[in-house]
Amino acid sequence: MKSLAELQEIRNKVLGQVNLRKEREDGIRVVVGMATCGIAAGARPVLNAFLSEIGKRELKDVMVTQTGCIGMCRLEPIVEIYMPGEEKVTYVKMTEDKVARVVAEHIVNKQPVVEYTIGAVKD
Repeated sequence: MKSLAELQEIRNKVLGQVNLRKEREDGIRVVVGMATCGIAAGARPVLNAFLSEIGKRELKDVMVTQTGCIGMCRLEPIVEIYMPGEEKVTYVKMTEDKVARVVAEHIVNKQPVVEYTIGAVKD
């Protein structure tokens, strides 16, 4: 960085990206719970698998983000998928092995993988 103008340019670029995330109404959001409980249960490899699979498929309308505790620690790793005009789908006990199927069936073909969802969990 050589000048204040360069610093201002970097600031504006980052603020633009943050505002895009906040104001975005279109596209698909994949939100991975990355609180301590999620990380301990294996959320980091799940997050990386989503990033890898979405990148490999060159899906441009999908944003992968992370959040803190979703509140159901015993079901971690938890992933929530938000699709425009639809109810969110909450996947529980996710593993990196399940990611490719979720991306293919839910994100690409709009068919949630019901057996991985919170509604399929039996105590």
